[in-house]
Amino acid sequence: MKLHKEGYSVMLVTLLVIAILSIATWFFIPWKTLQILIYIGFFVELIWTISFFRVPDRTINLNENHVLSSADGKIVAIEEVTETEFFKDKRIMVSVFMSPFNIHVNWYPFNGKIIYTKYHPGKFLLAYNPKSSTDNERNSIVLEKEPGKSVLIRQIAGLMARRIVSMAKPDDKVNQGEEFGIIKFGSRVDLFLPTDVNVNVKIGEKVCAQKTVIAYFS
Repeated sequence: MKLHKEGYSVMLVTLLVIAILSIATWFFIPWKTLQILIYIGFFVELIWTISFFRVPDRTINLNENHVLSSADGKIVAIEEVTETEFFKDKRIMVSVFMSPFNIHVNWYPFNGKIIYTKYHPGKFLLAYNPKSSTDNERNSIVLEKEPGKSVLIRQIAGLMARRIVSMAKPDDKVNQGEEFGIIKFGSRVDLFLPTDVNVNVKIGEKVCAQKTVIAYFS
């Protein structure tokens, strides 16, 4: 396991703030019990920050017919919707909610070519809110495996997440399980799949990026 590069500056600021507040606590709070409780709080904050930006070392569940989860989290929606941004047709939307305690790195669900990317500024509604998929700050990526087998991946900022990082560029050829970005501090990833896929997950199921099979291409 390693720390994601997007976490370097956050870790530096966190360490500086903790150091300053720890010194202030030592000099200005005379009660030892309260000092200990404050130091424990600082330690918990540090561990949580490290945990949030961790990048796990995983063996990818490689299979050309698998659509793997792009994020760690919990399935909060599986429904047929009309995708209006790119495909403009019926799609099966599978949504993965990432809590502040999940890893927030995102990975490609299958091998293919990037044929579309677009960043959309927006609101910061709770990621559980159905409107977050179209109203929140978000970044859309369309990954094509072959004609007729394309998926729109949408990174969505939540109430806490206010920065989406994406490395995807049009015409890039990418590999299943390869990292393409990170969403900072609580968020959601939607996959808009062809209607003829075989969905392999259910509402409430916990999923693991690079491992869990969201669906099978027909």
